[in-house]
Amino acid sequence: MSPANSPLPKEDSYVQHTQPIRNQDSVKKKKTRKKGKNRKILQNWQLYIFVLPAFLYFIIFHYVPMYGVQIAFKDFIPTLGIWGSEWVGLEHFTRFFESYYFWDLIKNTLGISIYELIVGFPLPIILALALNEAKDGLYKRTVQTVTYAPHFISVVVMAGMVIAFLSPATGIINHGMQLLGLEPVAFLSEPEWFKTVYVFSGVWQSTGWGTIIYLAALSGVDPQHHEAAIVDGASRLQRIWHINIPAIVPTMIILLIMNMGNIMAMGFEKILLLQNPLNLESSNVIATFVYQAGLLDAQYSFAAAVGLFNAVINAILLVIVNHIARKTSETSLW
Repeated sequence: MSPANSPLPKEDSYVQHTQPIRNQDSVKKKKTRKKGKNRKILQNWQLYIFVLPAFLYFIIFHYVPMYGVQIAFKDFIPTLGIWGSEWVGLEHFTRFFESYYFWDLIKNTLGISIYELIVGFPLPIILALALNEAKDGLYKRTVQTVTYAPHFISVVVMAGMVIAFLSPATGIINHGMQLLGLEPVAFLSEPEWFKTVYVFSGVWQSTGWGTIIYLAALSGVDPQHHEAAIVDGASRLQRIWHINIPAIVPTMIILLIMNMGNIMAMGFEKILLLQNPLNLESSNVIATFVYQAGLLDAQYSFAAAVGLFNAVINAILLVIVNHIARKTSETSLW
C-alpha cells in the first residue's frame, strides 16, 4: 500500500475528530462571555449614564483638539487653515532645541517641579497621619477647616495675597522681619527667592486638601490591627509606622506616578501672576513661554511644537515611573 493511501495513525485521527469540538467549545465560551458582559452593561446602565458626561468631556475637550497638534509640523497661517498651511516637518522643534533659552526653560521648569514634589508630596501624608491620630472634636474640625480653606481661594486672589504679604514696604512678612532686627527682602524681585515663594504658597494652598484622599485610605484600616498592636505593647509611633503607613502606600504610589507624569506640566496661571521682569531669570518656564510665544507673539506653530515636546516628555516619564512602580511594588495605574 502506498504512503498516500495508508490509514492515518490513531492519534492523528483522534486530533482531527476532537479539534472541531474544541473550536466549537471556545466559540460558545466567547459568545457566553460576551452575552454576560452585555447583560452586566444593561443591568448597570444607570452607572454608564452617570459616567457619560465625564467621558464626553474628555472626548470633546481633550481628544478632539488633538487634531490641531499637526500645526506643530506646519508653518500655520490662520487664513490658509491647517490643511492649507505649508508642511515644515521638525523645523520648529529644531529651532526650539537650538535656541539659547532652551536649557534655561528646562532648568526652571524641572527646578520648580522637583522642588514642589520634594516639599509638597510628603506634607499631606504627614498631616493626614496626624489628623487620623487626633480625637474627633472641636480641635480636629478646626484644624481640618483651616487647612482645607485655602484650596477654595482662587489663584488670582491667592497671588494677590502673596504679593501683598511679601511687599518690601507694606508686607506683613517684612514687618515681622524688621521687628526681629532683620532687613526687609524684596522676595518677588530677587530671582533666587521665586522658587521658594511659588512652592510654599502652593503648599499652603493645597496641603490640607491633599490629605482627604489619605484620610479616606486610613479609614479603611481595620481597628482590630491597632487593638492587637496595643495588646502587644506597640507605641503610637510603632502603630503608625507598621499599620497606617503600609495601608496608604498604594495610594502614595498612585499619586506619585500621577505627579511624575505632570512634572513638566505645571499650571502657568500663578507663575504668570507672580512673574515680573526682575525675577524672569528663574520664573520663565515652558508653560509661560508657550503662552508668550503662542498667544502674545502669534507664533502658533512654534508654540504648538514646544507644547507637544512638553507633553511627550510628560508621557514618557509617566510610562517609565508606572513601569518601575509595577515592577517594584505591584501597584500601578495600568
